Amino acid sequence: MYHESTYRVSYGDTDQMAVVYYGNYLEFFERSRTEMLRDCGLPYSELERRGWLLMVIEANCRYHAPARYDDLLTFQSAVAEISRVKIKIITKVMRDGVLLAEGYVVLGAVDAVNLRVCRLDPEFVEICRKYSVEEES
Repeated sequence: MYHESTYRVSYGDTDQMAVVYYGNYLEFFERSRTEMLRDCGLPYSELERRGWLLMVIEANCRYHAPARYDDLLTFQSAVAEISRVKIKIITKVMRDGVLLAEGYVVLGAVDAVNLRVCRLDPEFVEICRKYSVEEES
């Protein structure tokens, strides 16, 4: 199941060509996964309080069509893979049902004090299964 959230493109998101700057899509992915985790009941602030962080170790984005100022975008995120130490979250950015961009991030769990790899909390893994999907090829 995908988690959905919306976001209206601000003027600051666009470049001189009046389209969303390509680098902002990774920020959109972050907005989407942050809302997904919040909806699961474990916002980033709670993860940090528990003493661990999710560090981006890989990111990928494929662009299909531009978004423009004032577009209302729909973000869809889901957990594609989860292991003891990392999680892969896929995200789609759409406008009126049209796919604009898609991609993923792989996040590794690290101890907040030493920044060393650590295991994901079993509770976190179970909670994330709410938005788990088979990855599309």
